[in-house]
Amino acid sequence: MQFSDLGLCEELLRAVTEQGYTEPTPIQAKAIPAILLGKDVMGAAQTGTGKTAGFTLPLLQRLKQHANTSVSPARHPVRALILTPTRELAAQVFESVRGYSKFIPLRSTVVFGGVDIAPQTRDLRAGVEILVATPGRLLDHVQQKTVSLNQVEFLVLDEADRMLDMGFMPDIKRILSLLPAKRQSLLFSATFSDEIRRLADGLLKEPVTIEVARRNSVTETVTHAVYRTPETRKRELLARLVVERDMKQVLVFVRTRLGASRLAHQLVKDGIDASAIHSNRTQQERMDALAGFKEGKIRVLVATDIAARGLDIEQLPCVINYELPHTPEDYVHRIGRTGRAGQSGEAISLVADQEKEYLERIERLLKAKIIEQTLEGFDPTAQAPRLHRHPVRDREPGARDRDHAPRDRAPRERDQIPRERERTARTPYARPAPLPKDPLFNQPYEPSATATRPTPTAGASPAKPGPKRQVAALFLPPLPAEQEN
Repeated sequence: MQFSDLGLCEELLRAVTEQGYTEPTPIQAKAIPAILLGKDVMGAAQTGTGKTAGFTLPLLQRLKQHANTSVSPARHPVRALILTPTRELAAQVFESVRGYSKFIPLRSTVVFGGVDIAPQTRDLRAGVEILVATPGRLLDHVQQKTVSLNQVEFLVLDEADRMLDMGFMPDIKRILSLLPAKRQSLLFSATFSDEIRRLADGLLKEPVTIEVARRNSVTETVTHAVYRTPETRKRELLARLVVERDMKQVLVFVRTRLGASRLAHQLVKDGIDASAIHSNRTQQERMDALAGFKEGKIRVLVATDIAARGLDIEQLPCVINYELPHTPEDYVHRIGRTGRAGQSGEAISLVADQEKEYLERIERLLKAKIIEQTLEGFDPTAQAPRLHRHPVRDREPGARDRDHAPRDRAPRERDQIPRERERTARTPYARPAPLPKDPLFNQPYEPSATATRPTPTAGASPAKPGPKRQVAALFLPPLPAEQEN
């Protein structure tokens, strides 16, 4: 089957040919006709099999009737909304939309967090027909009244399972309340869990379910391998695999952001060009790290599970799970970065003893046993040497007894010098002698003769007062009779 057999217009066929594609993938062959008929679609396919083109091409075909070259923003309302969970996936989808709409005058833009909002606001106010966004930044624009969603005709949820895992369900419900009830809704994901099916029941109307592969399966072009190693020797094994196998481009996955930064820093100290990509880094740092990895300047790119979505790297040869994920579905998304578009790939997992349960879950999901391999000259049972020895914990057996045993040594020179003075015994503390008592302070109080005053006797006349002294006084004139009354 060719793309021309799917009913696509001439402009889209030219764009597809320039992208280097001639035959549609199974998900594209089934999804494109259903979307062109205006039906809601719930599609699932293995990662890297062309889900993005599966919904982008028919959307552009249906939006072609609204294409125009007018400069008025009113002629370019948002008619198609594509929601993605991560910034990297949003940027990837936007590049696909821009590439396929090269010969159709439709405007498109992408909005996500971590970057300046001013350029996004300028693009939205100029008018766009196709908007690719992450839920959080889209709600920021809605709050600032820089975008209107009351004319949306098509809604696409890409990687819906990751949106649920990241807690975007409340944001999605808010966005759905802003959309017209009459619209065409599409839901695409690499895996279909029970939660996704419940979401589809409330979002889609009589949807067409498209599953071109077994549920939660991986592509057959990827080979799987397991290396057993203690947790303390994983970095050593990783460095030896990269160097001895001369890996030019390898994507390494860890569980935490701190672990990603720490591992990248340690690999750089080992002489391996490495960088980390996770949500704690700025968008510019993430874009620079991804660009350097694609150009071959960075040999090892350490990433977390959230950053795994949207990393589209052509002909990536190898993916290494430095730490196994807690859920087997994340393993499917991790190794989906390699073996894309029919290319061969390799998925290597470094497994410690405490990760056996995670490995068993992955094998149950794959319904296959992953082959264990060993690296020549690497003993997985040996423990990593300590960089610093503890003075007590790392002491050899019997060393403590030797340290406390009496030693026979020659007398030192200062021991043979006689002491000039002997240490005297310390005398007890003596209280100071009491001061002599002053007899003046011991006598009772006796008033003096000058201080006594005669008490008046009964019947005695009071003492005569002295002569009066003249003082100045100010008298006001008397008030008139009228004022007195």
